[in-house]
Amino acid sequence: MTSAEQVASLSDCVLEILGQYSLGGFQSESINHEFNSTFKVLTDDGQKFALRINVNSARTLGNLNAEIYLVQSIKSVATPKPVANRLGEFVTLGWHEATGRKLNAVLYTWLEGEEPGDEPTDEQLFALGAAMAKLHAETLGLVLPSGAELSDYADFFWGADDLLTGDSSELSSQDKALVSAAMVKVDQVVSELRDKGILRPLHADLHPWNAMWHEGELAVFDFDDSGIGLPVQDLATALYYLDTPEQDEALLAGYRSVAPLPEYTDQQMKLLLLQRRISLLNYLYETSNPEHRDMIPAYQEETLKRIRNNLTS
Repeated sequence: MTSAEQVASLSDCVLEILGQYSLGGFQSESINHEFNSTFKVLTDDGQKFALRINVNSARTLGNLNAEIYLVQSIKSVATPKPVANRLGEFVTLGWHEATGRKLNAVLYTWLEGEEPGDEPTDEQLFALGAAMAKLHAETLGLVLPSGAELSDYADFFWGADDLLTGDSSELSSQDKALVSAAMVKVDQVVSELRDKGILRPLHADLHPWNAMWHEGELAVFDFDDSGIGLPVQDLATALYYLDTPEQDEALLAGYRSVAPLPEYTDQQMKLLLLQRRISLLNYLYETSNPEHRDMIPAYQEETLKRIRNNLTS
């Protein structure tokens, strides 16, 4: 299916899911269809919500319960809050005919504003860094309730299946060996950092496309990748999406305005950035999004080039 056909195939699923809430009359429209699918919901009385349907995500019910508990626990940073259905539950299922399965969905309150996206200002990046530090402080020591669990990000692919070096890999034996060598180096670095770091729940995907800027204030959303790890892993994920040293410094300065930066060496950070790159290549093989799958040849070539450069440096 094309992306448009995939979105259209979700229409009955969306109606079934939203029918389990006390919304009255409503309209919905697709606003994002990538890893998951998100719909803007506008009720007849003017309320707005964001419905996220887990299309590609392999998150378990325990993972979703943990995400919901985490978001509900956060007070220091603005976030959307989950909305309970008529049964008082925050995870709602809807049948998707095209895939022949029930899909998990969560309805969140709406965030006004715009995503900083590919061109964040230094002010927005400073605010993002500060928000990250606040989250790290607030989630330290957070105990998840029974029935809620997050993946441990000691795992290279953060809980996703290894589609690059496993039996189902489409890479050549030479390229698989190259990726495996990089994974060994990254795993060594993560082990070193965990020996002296303190684990806590992380957002784990905190970049300018997962933030909302409104009237000079920043909010954070999309905790679908949240897991247990180290603050430096969160930091590396954010830095991966930035383009210049000036942007890096704006983010780091924002973090330092709240708390000291986690300790890491330049080489450790380079390997964590490489891990993000490899994980995203793995995602491209995992996703059903056709536009993303079309990116594989060019993205894979550049990823392998970066691996070679890192291993020989």
